[in-house]
Amino acid sequence: MEENLNSTPLQSLSSSSSFEPKEPKHQNPSTSSPSPTSPPQSLTRLWRPAAQRNVRNQWSKLASYRQQWTSSSSSGRSHATSLVNSYLSQRYMNALELGVLSDMPDIRKKASWKLLKQQELHQSRLLTSYKDMVGVVMHMVNASRSMRCFLRGTSSSPLVQFSSFSEDKSDNGDGGGIPVFSFWSISSFENLAEELVQMFALELNLKRFLVVELLSISSEEVPINELCWSDELYPGEFDDLNICCLYSKEDCKPVLPKIKGWKSDSATEQSNHTPGQEVLQVYLTTWLAEVNIDTYRVNEIFAVIGEEMHVALS
Repeated sequence: MEENLNSTPLQSLSSSSSFEPKEPKHQNPSTSSPSPTSPPQSLTRLWRPAAQRNVRNQWSKLASYRQQWTSSSSSGRSHATSLVNSYLSQRYMNALELGVLSDMPDIRKKASWKLLKQQELHQSRLLTSYKDMVGVVMHMVNASRSMRCFLRGTSSSPLVQFSSFSEDKSDNGDGGGIPVFSFWSISSFENLAEELVQMFALELNLKRFLVVELLSISSEEVPINELCWSDELYPGEFDDLNICCLYSKEDCKPVLPKIKGWKSDSATEQSNHTPGQEVLQVYLTTWLAEVNIDTYRVNEIFAVIGEEMHVALS
């Protein structure tokens, strides 16, 4: 079976300015509707092993991407914390009691300059961590949309082969809706993958809001260029966000962040360049909490998928 990851996004946002995750289709896997065109039984026997290999492969990738997210998110919070500490040290430098160091010429100026360089370094590293998280969600989207197994060539060929992309419009790649392993059809695996990806996509968008805020903070002595929500944070970011269904082509900017299950007013698109210590603490706590990712549900999804496939997904 040849593998070709499909980068088709989960759901186009070209005509919408807000991200509304689609509710997963909860259905009995054993009663999934069959494909309009069911393949011959002989071909089905050949399709199932190939489909099993592909589904195992894609879910193993999703489990790996989840671990990569955890690592990138942890690194991002570490850099965010160091960034905040450097900024606050600069902000309150003039109020610090320096003791015997007060007699040293330009000590405050030199210390502030060094702290500024540290802040800039951690801002760069924070942006790198954010870019890594964008990449993780992109890979998750691709894996969630690459679970179908299509016939390659014709069934009359002496060597039957399968692929992750369709060569025949009548081939839905789902084996006619039959169970891939014991009970679940391809669509059942897709629905759970979509539910999983939507959680991480929502959290990525909230992380972007925090990154924009943290990249925008500056001292009165050393102001920086204004940064707003509609700015591209790194070259090609908007293309990446479009794959993740987090960019509105209609508004020509990323969709505004939200918390799943909560109705909230539209977030401000203008950053706060001089936030106080309390606000910055809220930013760091929000980053750590990952409020859009239901960890219990994520663990449950991987557990039931692993049970169905008879493999352990860590």
